[in-house]
Amino acid sequence: MAPRESEAPAAPRRKQAVTEYSPLQFEIKNLIKSSGPMPVWRYMGLCLTHPKFGYYLSRDPLGREGDFTTAPEVTQMFGELLGLWAASVWKAIGSPPLLRLIELGPGRGTLMADALRAMRVLPPLYQSVSVHLVEINPVLRDKQASALSGARSVAWHDSIDDVPDGPSIILANEYFDVLPIHQMVKCDTGWHERTVEIDATGQLVFGTASEPTPRFEVLLPPRVRAAPVGAVFEWRPDGEIMKIASRVRDQDGAALIVDYGHIRSDAGDTFQAIARHSFADPLQSAGLSDVTAHVDFEALARAAESLGARVHGPVPQGEFLKRLGIETRAVTLMAKASHEVSEDISGALKRLVGGGRGGMGSMFKVLAVSEPRLTSLAGFQEDKQDHNAEPS
Repeated sequence: MAPRESEAPAAPRRKQAVTEYSPLQFEIKNLIKSSGPMPVWRYMGLCLTHPKFGYYLSRDPLGREGDFTTAPEVTQMFGELLGLWAASVWKAIGSPPLLRLIELGPGRGTLMADALRAMRVLPPLYQSVSVHLVEINPVLRDKQASALSGARSVAWHDSIDDVPDGPSIILANEYFDVLPIHQMVKCDTGWHERTVEIDATGQLVFGTASEPTPRFEVLLPPRVRAAPVGAVFEWRPDGEIMKIASRVRDQDGAALIVDYGHIRSDAGDTFQAIARHSFADPLQSAGLSDVTAHVDFEALARAAESLGARVHGPVPQGEFLKRLGIETRAVTLMAKASHEVSEDISGALKRLVGGGRGGMGSMFKVLAVSEPRLTSLAGFQEDKQDHNAEPS
């Protein structure tokens, strides 16, 4: 069952992080002292991609020893099913002899390695694949190279703009949540940009720009315009989704976006930080924790459709994976495994498709963007007779 249409952004859970010396925080304070309060989007961008101290330019944040774990690190089934989904798209676009398989923010390369292994069941597809990884972290690039050492053709790029033209399938798992957000606060005088500033004690705190953004409310859905004073609305520029949509629209193919977020645009503050698998204060220890915000899937869909691409979904991750056959795949793996490994597979399945605390099945959503002629894609058309059918 999909979340209700009225689903709103969930409030972030914030805890006081253990204070560590942060050279980036020192630099941010100096910037604020010299130039005034800093918009949240700029603060978030500096935390993640500052050329010297940015969180994503200096470390491997994944896994038990890092700060968070993504679905591909939970189980091989996730990447395998996305590989089979890509195979079904390749068939649907006429089985081109050259396919650009692009991943945005590919982590350690685990998802791509698992996807390519699944694609080997179709030798013509596997021979057609040229892998392109959009990654700016040199530490993770090294790990991706190791994970994909047996792949035929792998290239790295700083931006999707640098990937050569051609029919493409794009995978973006937990990519959009780290793109910087604008936060707007509703005040008596209108919608004001939320800022980061320094208080009387020298600490970073949230504030608001002194002047409202002219006519900002005309861009908002009616339900957001009606929000009470003090409400926060988050938005991201459309640049990345428009690059994706225009590519698959013009060059054949599809993109699959998997992330945590809300189906409909609504008011809510979701800006948060995670360090060592716990929630932290996003204004503490800048550059030493992962700062993210929930993805607005309605905004992504609206931007893609405005360019003439076709949108599929969004649907909850749990439903999407069930329709691709994750339960059948789990049974197959458990039949060949020891009792201990079977328990791990069962736990991973529950985590990926389940709800509640620790479950990713309902919090994460899946959206596909394709060329207009692809009217149906695997995982987005519910089969009422068999949710466990193997993907074609």
